[in-house]
Formats: sequence, structure tokens, C-alpha cells
Amino acid sequence: MQDATAQMAMLQFISSGLPKVAVPSTIHCDHLIEAQVGGEKDLRRAKDINEEVYKFLASAGAKYGVGFWRPGSGIIHQIILENYAYPGALLIGTDSHTPNGGGLGAICIGVGGADAVDVMAGIPWELKCPKVIGVKLTGSLSGWSSPKDVILKVAGILTVKGGTGAIVEYHGPGVESISCTGMATICNMGAEIGATTSVFPYNHRMRTYLTKTGRKEIASLAEEYKGLLVPDPGCHYDQVIEINLNELKPLINGPFTPDLAHSVAEVGAVAEKEGWPVDIKVGLIGSCTNSSYEDMGRSAAVAKQALDHGLKCKSQFTITPGSEQIRATIERDGYAQILRDVGGVVLANACGPCIGQWDRKDIKKGDKNTIVTSYNRNFTGRNDANPETHAFVTSPEIVTALAIAGTLKFNPETDFLTGKDGKKFKLEPPNADELPKTNFDPGQDTYQHPPKDGSGQRVDVSPTSQRLQLLDPFDKWDGKDLEDLQILIKVKGKCTTDHISAAGPWLKFRGHLDNISNNLLIGAINIENGKANSVRNAVTQEFGPVPDTARYYKKHGIRWVVIGDENYGEGSSREHAALEPRHLGGRAIITKSFARIHETNLKKQGLLPLTFADPADYNKIHPVDKLTIQGLKDFAPGKPLTCIIKHPNGTQETILLNHTFNEGQIEWFRAGSALNRMKELQQ
Repeated sequence: MQDATAQMAMLQFISSGLPKVAVPSTIHCDHLIEAQVGGEKDLRRAKDINEEVYKFLASAGAKYGVGFWRPGSGIIHQIILENYAYPGALLIGTDSHTPNGGGLGAICIGVGGADAVDVMAGIPWELKCPKVIGVKLTGSLSGWSSPKDVILKVAGILTVKGGTGAIVEYHGPGVESISCTGMATICNMGAEIGATTSVFPYNHRMRTYLTKTGRKEIASLAEEYKGLLVPDPGCHYDQVIEINLNELKPLINGPFTPDLAHSVAEVGAVAEKEGWPVDIKVGLIGSCTNSSYEDMGRSAAVAKQALDHGLKCKSQFTITPGSEQIRATIERDGYAQILRDVGGVVLANACGPCIGQWDRKDIKKGDKNTIVTSYNRNFTGRNDANPETHAFVTSPEIVTALAIAGTLKFNPETDFLTGKDGKKFKLEPPNADELPKTNFDPGQDTYQHPPKDGSGQRVDVSPTSQRLQLLDPFDKWDGKDLEDLQILIKVKGKCTTDHISAAGPWLKFRGHLDNISNNLLIGAINIENGKANSVRNAVTQEFGPVPDTARYYKKHGIRWVVIGDENYGEGSSREHAALEPRHLGGRAIITKSFARIHETNLKKQGLLPLTFADPADYNKIHPVDKLTIQGLKDFAPGKPLTCIIKHPNGTQETILLNHTFNEGQIEWFRAGSALNRMKELQQ
């Protein structure tokens, strides 16, 4: 669990009444550290601001048997790769980029906090049987091409929902040219195509990485059983994509969506044609996707060439090490200093700007600008809360080259820079060690192991706290159909979990359900007026913020529903996007389609995620209508529900709504939530 999701997961586990977790579990403090001026100062500030939350997580971990990685340890997925993932493992994590561990041949799947609570409670974790998409890699990476380009290419092919309901399995001779951390990069960003997870077959790169990170015994065991850790001969895939790595050119995807793929050679011309700013304000490298030793080394190799010609970055430049171990090692080996010398600022070992934890000062909100990152996600407002920031995703070495040039129109494969001496030169493709020649420097010890017996440990949550709030059970289903549901909002277009429950400054309320509910759907576009955070109150007929309108309905006993578009809830795994509508009186979310994690999260909290049997029925519903959902008394797997649309003029229409509930999940709905059902079973 990362610290933003761990708060709610641990609050739910406390509510379960169980004395200790049933499986090995850890908490990682990486989300609450805001990037402002630099690593050490930002970390000190975060420890001060978040002291209450860190104490809660540390004490809850000690009481319930959960390991605690203190702030400054690093980003959860890099730490998992360095310490916990191994070939053949099954891990679940409360973050959508958990599949990073597939770079070590592990099946690592992102889930919501309620799923994590089930597992920590010893309840079997369920997953709808996935399809398997095979990505066959031939040839080998060389020059400016990198592992990031593989997943950027796949994202361009499959789009942000093309992997939904599927595991992506990479295979073929091209795998051998990719480092272990490079494979992790590819698996990590599989979240951007909606994949359940991604995985690579076991090979010598994994063996080397395991040995270098102190797990030689696991490497030996994997070698002994490697026949079980590779694709079976003649295995069948539901879909196959082939990529020749010899032909793969550096890519840059964006803006506003991670599946809009361009070659680096062409993006400048496309930007000019589309009216996107070509001048780059900031280049940012790091994040859970690209912050390995190799990533930092390749970026430093590019930076060193610029320095040798007397150049520094024209754009602002930030560097985020993936873990304390990476930070300490790149300091020891000189990479960090090279990146500073070229104009970079080394930030704390944390998520930072990748998740919106960025106190950005160089522009004002509303200023149209371009940034390039080595991150994974670039939805509108994701990094800096500015809807006019055009964010592009690419490899760390391309980010570095573009930050030096200062423009999207620069192609390092063909274009020249002018050195301080006035002579033109071309950057050579970067070359760097996959792993340090000597051992990693572990840096500071930031891990707290739970005591054998934590029963005497006290976990305090102040009733007046603005950061933490103990949970009250959600109300149980009353056994009746849902009649005359008011439409809170009919969403137009893309609606990610960032739109439903914004991050950035809202992260501080992740442990306080009522406070964080003030961000409910504030980023979603209302089809009625084309505006964000402006919906009609059906009683007063006045337009106002979405959370205020929901609270009004709740206060007056009006149950409501949200109407959504395609792939509703894509993006982060944050279950607050499901908790908040439930807390404020929502009963159902009806869409054309759902992202996997969000659909499960909604079920866990006793909400009904339903899809139109005919997607065109989305157009039949208007924000002023009322809906009645019938058939809940005979709620059964595979059996559609009936929806009656009541128009203000007195006319009605009937449509069918599909669902993916199984028997156990229907019991969650009847009990009011999965947690309520867990308590029923205990009793």
C-alpha cells in the first residue's frame, strides 16, 4: 500500500475487527511529499505537514503486523522491485502501477484498498478470468530507442482501454535486449492501456538483477524452475502484436492522453499544426516508471555531452530518484552531480510531480505551456492542476535532450546543437550501465519492521482531526428497487479517477472521507452546460458545485445516480472515487463501459456499476430525467436490470442495464459494502 491509499485501507482493516494481517503486507510513504525546492527540504517539510498521518500509519502497521517504509524511502514500485517482487510471485498493490513487478516475472496487480483489506483479512481475492494479449518482440533495442518506446508504441496501438480485461505477456527474442528495470518500465505503464497486469518471461537479466539486489538464493531457485516461468510451447494468445525493436524509433505521447503516439522526429511539426506550444517549460525525469539506475545513467550520459560543449538545459529540469538506494548510488557514482550541473534539481525519493504533488511557480493557472516527462500519465491537469499544461510522455534520455534544446522541434537523432564555442555538434545515443559495477549503496535505513506482538500498540485517531476519520458502516440495502433517482451529473467524454477524485492538494485528505468528498467529480464535464464542477440542482434549479449539490440531495433524502461515457474511472486505482459517491448518497453509476479497478471499487462500497445494454441509450437520458432501477429483488449474475427513464413531460422509456456482479459481489450490495459483508461472515 502506498501512503495515500494505505490510510483508507488501514482504516477499513481496523473496522474489520481483525487482530493481524493474514499475509505479508507493507506501507510505503511516497505520495504525500510535495516537490517544491529540492529533496532534503521538501522531505523535511512533508514530515512536518504529514506528521499525524505518518504516525497513524506507523502505529497501525506496528499493531497489525504491517511493514512500514518511512518517508524518503522511495516510490513504492521501485522498492517492490528491489525487495519483494520475484519470478512467479502474486502480489496486489493499492496503486494502478503495481504491475511494475512484471519486470521480474511476477504477477503484480493494482487494486483498490477494499480489495487489499480482503487479502489482509485472509479472504480469497477474486478476478474475472482475463484474456491474454501476447506482444512478440523481435530484433533488439539500440541507439536512442528505449524500453519506454515499447510501451508507448503498444499504447498507441491498443489505446487507453485496449488492454481492459487482459494480461499482456511479452515474449520473443527481442526480450533479451531489455534490462530488468526496462521490462519493469514496460509493465508499469501497461496500466495506461487498462491492462490487468503485464509480465515478462524469466531470463538472465532478472537473475542478474536479483543477485545485485541481494537475492541470490531466489535467483538460483528461479533458475532451477525457469521452465515454469516462460511461455508454454505453442501457447495460444487471444491477440498478438508484433514489434520489431530494430525498427522502433523514439516516441513521445500526448498531450492530455498517454495513447496519442508521435515519433520524436515528427512531434514538433504536429505541435505547430495543432497549436500546441513547442517551447518546453520543464523537463521532468523519474517517477515509478523511469527512475532506475540505468535510466539515471542514460540521462546523465546525455547531460554530460551537453556539459562538455558548455551547454546547460534551456528548460527547467527535475530529477526524481526511485528509491533511497537509487539516490545514494547515483550520488556515489556521480550521476546526480552531472544532472545538477546541467541545470537539474534533484527532488525527494517520492512520486512528486507525477501525481500532482508539485508546487509549481513558473506559470500561472491557465497559462498555455508544454512540459515533457518520463512519467506514465498525462491527463489534463494531472501534473500541476493547470488544464492548459500540455504534458508529453517519453523516455528519460529524450526528456533530457529536449530539456537541453528547449523545444519539441528538436530531434536528437538528426539535429545539431550549438556549443558555447559556436561549433555545432550532435548528441550521441546514450550508453550506460544496466546496474552499478559495484554493489548498490543502500543509503539510509528507512524501514520499520513490525513487532512480533503488536497487540499493546495504540493507534490514535482524534475525533477533531482534519486528516483522519474513523469509518462508519454504510447503510444496508433496504430490499427495494431504486426509485426516482436524481441524476447528479451526466458526464461528457473522458472521466478518469482524477476527474472523480482529484489528487494534488486533495491528497492530504485521503484519510478523511468527509473532507475529501468535497472534490467529488469536480473535474468531470457536465454535458448540460459543457462546464466542470457546475451542475443543476433539481430542486432549486440553480447551478452549483457537484459536491455541494450531492450534499444537498443527501440532506434532503434524495438518492442519485451518475451517467458516464466510455471507460469511466480509468487511471489511478484510488477507491476514494468510489467511497465519495457512496458517502454522499449515490446509489448507481451507469456508463457505456468501466475501467476494471474502478468497477470493482464501486461494487466493494455497495454501489451499482451498470452499463447500457445498448451504448446508444446513453443519448436517451437527460440530466433533468429521473431513473428507476428495477429487478434488484431478483438480482442475479448475468441477469440484466431494467431502467425506467422518466422525462419531465411525463413520458417514459425503458432500457436494459448490464452488470458483472457474481454471487459474492451481490452479497456485498445487499450488505451495504464488502466490509459490512465481511463482518456478517465473521459473526
